[in-house]
Amino acid sequence: MADRSSAREVIALVTDSFTEHTPPPRSCAPDGPLSWEGYGASRARAADRTGEAESVVYGTASIGGHPCVTLAFEFGFLGGSLGERAGDRLEDAYRRAREEGIPLLSLVATGGSRMQEGMVALTQLQRVARATVRLREAGVPHIAVLRDPATGGGWATVGAGADVILALPEAQIGFAGSRVRPPDADPAAYTAEGQLAAGHVDAVVRPEELRGTVTRWLTALTSPAAQAPPPSAVSDTPLPASGWEAVRHARDPARPRAEAYLDAYFTTRLPLVGDRCGGTDPGLRGGIGLRADGRSVAYVAQCGTATRPAGYRTAARVIRLADRLGIPVLTLVDTPGAANDAEAERAGAGAAIAEAFTAVAGARVPLTTLLIGEGGSGGALALAAPGNTWATPDSYFSVIAPELAAAILKRPPDQAPHTAEQLRLRPQDLLELGVIRGIV
Repeated sequence: MADRSSAREVIALVTDSFTEHTPPPRSCAPDGPLSWEGYGASRARAADRTGEAESVVYGTASIGGHPCVTLAFEFGFLGGSLGERAGDRLEDAYRRAREEGIPLLSLVATGGSRMQEGMVALTQLQRVARATVRLREAGVPHIAVLRDPATGGGWATVGAGADVILALPEAQIGFAGSRVRPPDADPAAYTAEGQLAAGHVDAVVRPEELRGTVTRWLTALTSPAAQAPPPSAVSDTPLPASGWEAVRHARDPARPRAEAYLDAYFTTRLPLVGDRCGGTDPGLRGGIGLRADGRSVAYVAQCGTATRPAGYRTAARVIRLADRLGIPVLTLVDTPGAANDAEAERAGAGAAIAEAFTAVAGARVPLTTLLIGEGGSGGALALAAPGNTWATPDSYFSVIAPELAAAILKRPPDQAPHTAEQLRLRPQDLLELGVIRGIV
């Protein structure tokens, strides 16, 4: 069963200390801006039942030694709904995080906008959106934890607008609340687990693990390394004597893959999952990792499969987040190329690859690439750092696979090895051509 802790309970679960704040008082009509009959009495009953003055509690907190602003929705207060006074609290929480330059942690449990305040309630979403933009412009990270339920405008702004989105097990999550969904809707789509599978949530975390997980994320988001040095080679494969040998080495099933390099490079990895457009790519890893010195580096790693559009969009998301927070980026390139099946084309392969190229090109933080296997055409180059790409001895980079090049040139299949030689795709060839900076 999903957790239904109160705002105070979940704040106590996550924080080491908490000092509550309240916004400046606001005068309003007894039954709200719409003069909704009985609304004032409903608010009074909610206050008596919960002990809260509104559906949002916020203040400054310490978590694992990290200062942050923490806000929590009280679902027992009119379903954690957003009204004008709740909007005041949200806006002030975002403002404090921005002005103090400390992360914002949002513990979300809401049924949506408060209908007794009509469009006045709905416009609170615009206030939150504006506060989100200002927080991002200031380079301040935002972590959201989705509780049960996280629906409506609160999910679509405070929750989905965060940089890192965690969720409690079995929490109901979705823009549509349980009473307004289509009767034939798949209930799994509205769960934390379903949202994780669709790439809208980064992790599902058990309550007892929440404080530790949030602490690690706060460390990762606020302790950037100065740069991302290229990893050392994991294997002792010698440099290839020929182009075809380079191809065979890179395609060897026993060759070390991205996981081996990431495990050697980081002591802790915190994944960022999905493209936030409903897609995930099992052949791509992205997130932020902590190194032995406690400093963070963002990573994007291809795992040897054809990268799908969701993978490129996820990569762009990770790179842009790291760039905004001043975190250097490491990319590991290993793909035979971009996925080119009909499904990939319908999912916008070209636009997704362009998004990855522009994210890399626009990055202001140090960006380092290590080619660890196959470097197949533009699908690999999209994640390569111009001027700071390195290669392992068991890798190759090519404008096209040798077999495909031979086919285009109308050569017989047995000419693929000769074509590989002509393509000059070996690591030492790439170094001589100036395509890579060095061989690790």
